[in-house]
Amino acid sequence: MRIATITNWAYGATVCLTLASGVAKMMAYRADSVERQAVEQRYVFDQLTEEVEVDAWALSDLARLYVIKQDPAVAEEYRQKAETMVRIEHRLQKLKDAGASDEELALLHEGLQMADALQDEQQSAIASVGRGQQPQAIELLYNERYESELEQVQNQLDHFRQMLDRRTNVAIEDATAKSRALRTLSEVMVGLTALMFLFVLGFILKRRVLRPVVRLSDVVNRLASQDYGVEAPDYRQIDEIGDMAQAIRIFRENGLVRQRLEKERDADWAIRELLARMTQRLQGCESVEDVLNVAQLFAPGIAPGIPGQLWLLEREPWQMHCAAEWLDPQGESDPFHPDQCWAVRRGQSHPPVTGEPDITCYHLPDACASHALCVPLIAQGETIGLLSFQNVTPAMAPSRAYLELMAEALGLALANQRLRDALLEKALFDPLTGLRNRHHLEDALRTQINQAMHSGTPLSCLMIDIDYFKAINDRLGHDAGDLVIKSVATIVQRAVSDKGMAFRYGGEEFLALLPGADEETAFTCASEIHTAVHNLTLRYELSEIGPVDVSIGIASYPQHAQGDNLLRAADVALYRAKELGRSRIVSFGMLEGS
Repeated sequence: MRIATITNWAYGATVCLTLASGVAKMMAYRADSVERQAVEQRYVFDQLTEEVEVDAWALSDLARLYVIKQDPAVAEEYRQKAETMVRIEHRLQKLKDAGASDEELALLHEGLQMADALQDEQQSAIASVGRGQQPQAIELLYNERYESELEQVQNQLDHFRQMLDRRTNVAIEDATAKSRALRTLSEVMVGLTALMFLFVLGFILKRRVLRPVVRLSDVVNRLASQDYGVEAPDYRQIDEIGDMAQAIRIFRENGLVRQRLEKERDADWAIRELLARMTQRLQGCESVEDVLNVAQLFAPGIAPGIPGQLWLLEREPWQMHCAAEWLDPQGESDPFHPDQCWAVRRGQSHPPVTGEPDITCYHLPDACASHALCVPLIAQGETIGLLSFQNVTPAMAPSRAYLELMAEALGLALANQRLRDALLEKALFDPLTGLRNRHHLEDALRTQINQAMHSGTPLSCLMIDIDYFKAINDRLGHDAGDLVIKSVATIVQRAVSDKGMAFRYGGEEFLALLPGADEETAFTCASEIHTAVHNLTLRYELSEIGPVDVSIGIASYPQHAQGDNLLRAADVALYRAKELGRSRIVSFGMLEGS
């Protein structure tokens, strides 16, 4: 049992004893009051009944005197005395005796009735005198029956007073004994209260003052050494000890808050450092894959314990597809339409306030939709992707600003990569055919020759030219010429896709590099291209473009040329094919044999 509980019980017992002592004293006082009331009641009854008795004899004497003398003054005195006796009887009838028995009340009532009957007889005698019947009046007031009735009134009232005296004496004795017992009980309770008070006082001095001070001193020493993990005693009594305990609790709570703020500050700094480091790494990325790898590496540190996904917006088809994810998010990573995400619709993170009721994004799993956060990836006013976080709660989520900064950095990095890829495509690929252009050829040729030199494998080059292309342009226009170029480019790309690389070398000229292919293999590939072009049927609007043919020159390393001379040798072979009438394949080896 806690010390405070024991003390409270002791205090409660002291209070109860004090209250019981007070109640006992009040009951003793009440017993004394009962005793006094009984005495007073007996005195009143004695006085009134005695007055009734005296007045009854006085009225009888006055009535007899008037009958004899017939003096009007006596009659007037009789009348006044009768009125006085009536008032006394009324007082007796109105008195309330809480302890009177039925027998006592019957005696009193009968005595008063007898007194009234005597008055009636007296009134009758007085009336007879007034009618001149004095002898009858004297007979009425002086006979034995009248004397007997007068004595009965006296006896009845004497008997009533005797019974009243006996009951009053018993009530006084009971009240005295009860008062004495209650006073003794009150004194005993006062003594017990004093003993309890002394016990509680000693208990408090030892347990509620000395021990709490020692414990508080130990807590203060530990708090002084910044050990805020110590549990401060919870003394809530309203005294100096309670004030000291409250002050120590406040000091400890302030220390814990300061520690928590320091941890949050350190965590914020760590997240800021991660964001800065991620931004630096994003600046060094050379592809979208690099950006995705950086996102997967740094996102778990920036948002600890929060699963997430990075979605990229595809143009064809118009949908979001999952490009990266971390910490095993719930649900499938199926593509979805951008309109299913409210963050993409609004161009702002959604929901605006974490934990508040709001409409959920339709692409999220139902199990985590209410604890999710979507942040759009926006660069230069254009949405290019989406960051989706799950199990986001106010307790564990970092500042929303950090997540939005991460989304901004990733959005800029992805936009830069897309711009870089677009510029690279424009710089290295032909916009009409989609084939690599002449600038790309220089790097590719150098690389392929170096690999062939180190590995000792052959490298062949096909130089392809569309025959009579100028005539097609002059006859049908440049749009028709572009159609022919794209069609031939498709055939060339299809023929060498598994064997090497195809380039658009000039206006109507194409070039193919076939690593690992000797002259014979290169000739087979060239024949495939030549046949497919010859069998090509093209129409432009309502006009038949007519037959299309190509001339192809072949050169192989190291059989026909060394290093950069490979292109020159293939060009010489192509020139020879044109001289021989076009629509044919000529190998540089044929020129050496002739």
